[in-house]
Amino acid sequence: MEKHDFYTEHSNGYGIYVLVWMTLLALTGLTVAVAGMNLGGLTIATVIIIASIEGYLILTIFMHLRSDSRVFLLFVSVAGLFLLISFILLFSNCSFQ
Repeated sequence: MEKHDFYTEHSNGYGIYVLVWMTLLALTGLTVAVAGMNLGGLTIATVIIIASIEGYLILTIFMHLRSDSRVFLLFVSVAGLFLLISFILLFSNCSFQ
């Protein structure tokens, strides 16, 4: 009988981890650059979009969400939905001048 190893089933190669890590560093640098620009109301929206891309990469690659069970994906999706609702309520309460 063959031994079932969790880490070989869910692991990616080191190359993908390095590529995602470098992408996260570049996106972090882009976030800092955008924060220094005067884009008005678009600054916050741009930073949130970049952070969402970073979160997606972390969830799918480093946390192996892509290869995990669909029930766990449902739990993370519901948490993301509540986070989105919280952002909408937060920014609808703020006045941008």
